Amino acid sequence: MSISPRRATNESPTHVPLGHSFPKPAAEGGGRSSGSRQAMASSSTPAAVREMQKDLEVQANALSKIQKDIAKNHQVRKQYTIQVGENELVLKELELLNDGANVYKLIGPVLVKQDLAEAKANVKKRIEYISAELKRMDRALKDLEDKQNSKKESIFKLQQRMQAVQAKA
Repeated sequence: MSISPRRATNESPTHVPLGHSFPKPAAEGGGRSSGSRQAMASSSTPAAVREMQKDLEVQANALSKIQKDIAKNHQVRKQYTIQVGENELVLKELELLNDGANVYKLIGPVLVKQDLAEAKANVKKRIEYISAELKRMDRALKDLEDKQNSKKESIFKLQQRMQAVQAKA
């Protein structure tokens, strides 16, 4: 199994499928007899494989970015879910209060008296807003997952083409 000069560097080996190696350059005894069709095909094959590897690396980087975006989406979605739960608890507590009860809102370091109806309305609006954000995050997550699946399929097809080209060499 030969190692290409590109693999010998510190570059990520993800662009070379397992179990495959680059064809040996003609100087190392990997060339074929000149004048035959196979010699012409083998001379263009390493260039085609290198081009496919570059494309594969670009697609792998794009997939990695999509996966990071999905993880970030999950993290933000989790925070929103926690906030909705907290606000629903606050609303339940406010519902238990009598109409004449004192409600205070923390604004900076100061507690400010607030009307009970106004407090309930504010909490309901906050729940609506956060719920709308959750729905938006769900749509974005679905789009990201669709992109991820498409990118994985594209990478798989490219790997298959590379293997086919390398098998011919």
